[in-house]
Amino acid sequence: MQEALKAPHDQPDKARRVRQMFEEIAPRYQLVNTVFSGGRDAYWRRKTVELAAVRDDDDVLDIACGTGGLARAFAKAAPRSVAGVDFAHRMLLRATQSNARRRRSQNPEGRPTPCRWCEADALHLPFDAASFSIASCAFGVRNFQDLDVGLAEMFRVLRSGGRAVILEFARPPQRMVRRVYEFYASRVMPLGATWLSGDRSGAYRYLPRSVVSFLTTDQMCARLNDAGFAHTTATPLTFGVVTVYVARKN
Repeated sequence: MQEALKAPHDQPDKARRVRQMFEEIAPRYQLVNTVFSGGRDAYWRRKTVELAAVRDDDDVLDIACGTGGLARAFAKAAPRSVAGVDFAHRMLLRATQSNARRRRSQNPEGRPTPCRWCEADALHLPFDAASFSIASCAFGVRNFQDLDVGLAEMFRVLRSGGRAVILEFARPPQRMVRRVYEFYASRVMPLGATWLSGDRSGAYRYLPRSVVSFLTTDQMCARLNDAGFAHTTATPLTFGVVTVYVARKN
């Protein structure tokens, strides 16, 4: 584990490690996110959907969807369809259960909600080319075994004029904010999140390290451009703790 923490993005078995971690933390994943973001996670998802400029004829694919938070946020914007994919089975079970609770509370007649779920690897999406107009990912691209392959898959499944919309953690540009944030993320959050989640996999030691060792905002924009996207924008939120990237396929 210590060797993996030194270079979390360079491990040949990164995908296996990430899957095991998320299988372990799935039961309380959303609760931990809400508690340790101070509730800002819901705001970040809403802003991501807003920046995606959803239309009623959009078909949305949320990649590495986890427990389905971003997919459901997209569903509220009333696109034509929303699908979520993840390779962690227990994450998808939580997404399905959350979907069922939402359907019962909001729709007593039991009509289907816009969300559908699929167990799949982000690097091998089981969809035809040009199937979607929006491909999104929240806090997932830094966990890809191969970022370039993952971005290429996003590009492949998008139609001409489609948008890749990525919400990801970043290192705040302001030095004092960055120091406070990284102390919290590396010291306070791992202890509290491990206790609250009951995690034994080391996920909440890996996740902060995966942020500080990931690409800068400029580097991420460059990788999107290298994947074939154009008109890439990066919008920082909450003092730069997270960034929303929007890139178009010509």
